[in-house]
Parts: sequence; structure tokens; C-alpha cells
Amino acid sequence: QVQLAESGGGLVQTGGSLRLSCASSGGNFGRWAMGWFRQGPGKERVFVAAISWSGRETLYSDSAKGRFTISRNNAENTVSLQMNSLKPEDTAVYYCAQHLPTGRLEASSGAYDYWGQGTQVTVSS
Repeated sequence: QVQLAESGGGLVQTGGSLRLSCASSGGNFGRWAMGWFRQGPGKERVFVAAISWSGRETLYSDSAKGRFTISRNNAENTVSLQMNSLKPEDTAVYYCAQHLPTGRLEASSGAYDYWGQGTQVTVSS
């Protein structure tokens, strides 16, 4: 029923910026919390950022804090991740994910119900 589709990945140099977007369909987007995760080569999938269904609360990993900004547009059923000051260690496949509100923003991948297929971000030295 719910489908998520990421876009905006690509190749960028160290210090550059990239904006990822995720389009949701088939569900009541405005009632779901949204998150971004990433998985580097040979690494486990890790949390990046999350935003509440209202957009009033956000949560960031230590790595993302101060460099990345998550936002959402419920009228367009989209969530975005603006990434600035990119580093080679940010290289990963980035995934959009969705879960029903649980009283707090979730940083555990196991808490999310739906996932997109991912978009590749590569940061060159």
C-alpha cells in the first residue's frame, strides 16, 4: 500500500552539498513520522535523522547534527534531507523510512514500517 521513492543522490566533492527527497504514496502521509537512514559499503544501516508527523520535532545523529537538515511538506507528501559540508564518510546508500507516531521520534531501524529502495550518495576526497 505505502510506497516510498528516494531521489537526489549523486557524486559530490568534499565540502559540497546535496539535497535528497522522498516521495510517499498510498498512505496518509501527514500522520506518519519520517526518517532517513544510510548504509555504507560493508557497514550496517544507521540512523541519520527523523521528523515528526507535524514537523515540529526533529532528531539527528551526532554525525548529521549541524550539517544536515530534515524537512517535510505534507501538502506534497515529501520529506527532504539537505546535506551540507559533506565528507567522504557520508558516502552511503540513503534510505527514506516511515512509521506511525509512537510518542517519540525513533532512531532504531526496527521501529520503521516502510522503506524506500535507497539512493546512492558518493563524496569524493
